[in-house]
Amino acid sequence: MSDTTIRTYTSTRETETETTQESVDTCPECSGQLVTDTEHGETVCSECGLVVDDAAVDRGPEWRAFDASERDSKSRVGAPTTTMMHDKGLSTNIGWQNKDAYGKALSSRQREQMQRLRTWNERFRTRDSKERNLKQALGEIDRMASALGLPENVRETASVIYRRALDEDLLPGRSIEGVATASLYAAARQVGTPRSLDEMEAVSRVEKMELTRTYRYVVRELKLEIQPADPEQYVPRFASDLDLSDESERRARQLLRNAKEQGVHSGKSPVGLAAAAVYAAALLTNEKVTQSEVSEIANISEVTIRNRYKELLEAEDTGVLA
Repeated sequence: MSDTTIRTYTSTRETETETTQESVDTCPECSGQLVTDTEHGETVCSECGLVVDDAAVDRGPEWRAFDASERDSKSRVGAPTTTMMHDKGLSTNIGWQNKDAYGKALSSRQREQMQRLRTWNERFRTRDSKERNLKQALGEIDRMASALGLPENVRETASVIYRRALDEDLLPGRSIEGVATASLYAAARQVGTPRSLDEMEAVSRVEKMELTRTYRYVVRELKLEIQPADPEQYVPRFASDLDLSDESERRARQLLRNAKEQGVHSGKSPVGLAAAAVYAAALLTNEKVTQSEVSEIANISEVTIRNRYKELLEAEDTGVLA
């Protein structure tokens, strides 16, 4: 008898739940679509105008803001979490300003006290050697990315790669700067904003040989899927640095596509091909650019530009004749 009662009660409860869910989605009178009026806190049928609910709870903030700066100043939440900080931005940070909440300058005694608090806070933020390692590496990644003008998503990706290398215990026997530079180089290629090894070496504290060796090791051990660099990815940056027009940039891209169809790009440096394509496109569009200017921007020799320049024009002529 008790089993029958329980089954009946469960069935009735499920039926009531389904009816309630259905009534929330459609009007109980005409089965029309319900519309929520957030200003008056009412739920109204769009067909017959029936007020289904007039006591909706406003779950937004009680304050009002009329511009972005006012909204940010009244918000009670902190910055979002980020992988670019060793603690993901969840710890407390004491500001460097020696002022109180009212903007008044602190006394000398209070300044000394705040300085001691900053020192101890900085020590407590890193609990062990692993966190100190991570903090140093992420700072290095941020420094190099700023020097190379890399966007935020590249820095985030590089931070994730370095964290994986640290978790996989790939750092013993290798320098922190080397793994950090390799992570940034891999992230730049993954995201589609690659930088050459010479550019990475210019901002890094490690030599090119160590960088290439560490990069291959990290990619192999972490099984990163990184496609070969496309010369077209370098064209926008080179064209922007040389103040070339959009027409020249499009012409450079077309030269590289023709070269790829002819198989000229195989075994060639993508940076050299991109620089030669930009130089050739500038000449074809009657824009004044010298080989030395392109060489300085791309950080390659003028001889490489001349050789690749001839190959690109030959591939262009072959493509036209075909």
